[in-house]
Amino acid sequence: MPHPTRIADDVYESAQAVSAQEGRSTAEQINHWARLGREFSIHETAARSRVEAALAGTLAVDELDAAESRVYDAEVRAGIRERLQNVDFGSALAQRGIVTVALDDAGRMVEYYPDGSERIIAEAPAR
Repeated sequence: MPHPTRIADDVYESAQAVSAQEGRSTAEQINHWARLGREFSIHETAARSRVEAALAGTLAVDELDAAESRVYDAEVRAGIRERLQNVDFGSALAQRGIVTVALDDAGRMVEYYPDGSERIIAEAPAR
């Protein structure tokens, strides 16, 4: 029986794009990827140990063979994507005293100051 869960937008969109090519529904594609990842993660192999050592920094990445390097790269990319979803860069930079510039919801360019104040520096372009 299926269980409702939240799926990251990037994973869902990727699964949606690949599912038609693979002859699966989007849900089936996500399940397929999850099962592959599960099988890979639970089987302790010398190659997996080497990838984990490289991820931990106890083995130089250039010591991995081509297949191990692909897995290492995939692990790093997935880790970066996961962390990016949970980081509030504005707050992190404000804590360091750094002024940031971003577009607000109205499309205006705004400077955000560490003290919480802000200043509009450019209005949104006319449409």
